[in-house]
Amino acid sequence: MKISFAKPQLPSEGALVAGVLEGKGLTGSAKAIDDLAAGGIARAVAAAKFTGKKDQTLTILAPAGSGLGRVVLVGLGKAESIDSQAAQSFGGTGLAAVLTSGDTSLAIACDDIPGLKIAPESFAAQAAFGARLRSYRFGKYFTKEKKDDKPSIKKVTVLTAASGAKAAFAPLDAVADGVFLTRDVVSEPANVIHPESLADECRKLSALGVEVEVLGEKQMKKLGMGALLGVGQGSDRESQLVVMRWQGAKDAEAAPLALIGKGVCFDSGGISIKPAGGMEEMKWDMAGAGAVIGAMKALAGRKAKANVVGIVGLVENMPSGNAQRPGDVVTSMSGQTIEVINTDAEGRLVLCDALWYAKERFKPSAMIDLATLTGAIIIALGNEYAGLFASQDKLAERITAAGGKVGEPVWRLPLGDAYDKQLKSDIADMKNVGGREGGSITAAQFLKRFVADTPWAHIDIAGTAWTKKDSATCPKGASAFGVRLLDQLVADHYEDK
Repeated sequence: MKISFAKPQLPSEGALVAGVLEGKGLTGSAKAIDDLAAGGIARAVAAAKFTGKKDQTLTILAPAGSGLGRVVLVGLGKAESIDSQAAQSFGGTGLAAVLTSGDTSLAIACDDIPGLKIAPESFAAQAAFGARLRSYRFGKYFTKEKKDDKPSIKKVTVLTAASGAKAAFAPLDAVADGVFLTRDVVSEPANVIHPESLADECRKLSALGVEVEVLGEKQMKKLGMGALLGVGQGSDRESQLVVMRWQGAKDAEAAPLALIGKGVCFDSGGISIKPAGGMEEMKWDMAGAGAVIGAMKALAGRKAKANVVGIVGLVENMPSGNAQRPGDVVTSMSGQTIEVINTDAEGRLVLCDALWYAKERFKPSAMIDLATLTGAIIIALGNEYAGLFASQDKLAERITAAGGKVGEPVWRLPLGDAYDKQLKSDIADMKNVGGREGGSITAAQFLKRFVADTPWAHIDIAGTAWTKKDSATCPKGASAFGVRLLDQLVADHYEDK
């Protein structure tokens, strides 16, 4: 879908999205249409009990002679509350209202509104960003789809008098590219996206200047990655470890920020096999790796002035005659031994070797891992927040603030010795699971054993990586949670100023 910017002028075709402030305050474009309709817009608003609350919509047939097909009024809320997220919601909600309407073009009117929390050019750019995010669709496997179900909008024009809107949108457009890559790879079935093919997707980032290196099983065996390799040994697919380096800082030797992603491309549970119901959803157990890959694309696409390394451990967890068994003991790259009590607690085994590798090779300034790690985090936080665990308050605060800015909220949970004791094994340095109590916390405690003194945070995205309902900026399906958070974090704290 093509997005462009133009000066404010009522279009002569297609659909128009115009804002309404809470309390029925028509913005300039809505007033202009109302004048053409001889007050018909205001009467429709009154009849529909439309008050302009945030994300309210009212679709009206355009007045005769305007050339437009329809007008969509979108509630903006109160002017003083309109921030970047509200602007994105305005654009995304407006697009969603007409996406399958039959109209092929849409104009989004970003009028000058006194009292906005953000600059006019930011309001227009963020509205365009919201529309782009909401336009995502994973429809490649439909062969008999009805015409009425297909998106019809091909072109979106953002109408604004702000001269800097197009320039402000450019980096956001690059972030959207990263979000879409993540949504694509997470949405793909496991017969399409597996360790080797996902590594191939990573290699494509070299076109943007990302240095990509792929380690196979022989290389990982030499490095001693027994924990990661144990997870994938039951699959016919070879496990992979992918290293992606973006060197955007002025000082090429400056310690990078390390992003580490769990990439279990399909998780059957292994010998500790999962129930059949819902197992098809385990194609997206690689969403942590997907978010890291998308973040690397976003950072490279907007030429971030930072050194960032992305590392993803890619495996399949399958049952077979060669699969890892409950009770097996594996030796991690760190030298620590792990008694595998449950083969369905495999993500932490992948991450522990990836974390140690990142720490040892790159000596990063901080490490952040993302993973669909535990069902327990969904019980604790539902699908609204990701779980955050951190070894350092400063890093936790930065991540929380970045997530709040982009609408990817996290909630910090505790770490502590009492939880760590649950991992005590009778025959090895640790077990890979504790008891049922505090399952997300004991998983984080397990990972903490592999970071030493490096500032580290773990984000459990099991409840946020996939959504079962549409939102203003994301259709149901893969959300790409984490891409925008990581990009914002880098922009705020890790780029050259």
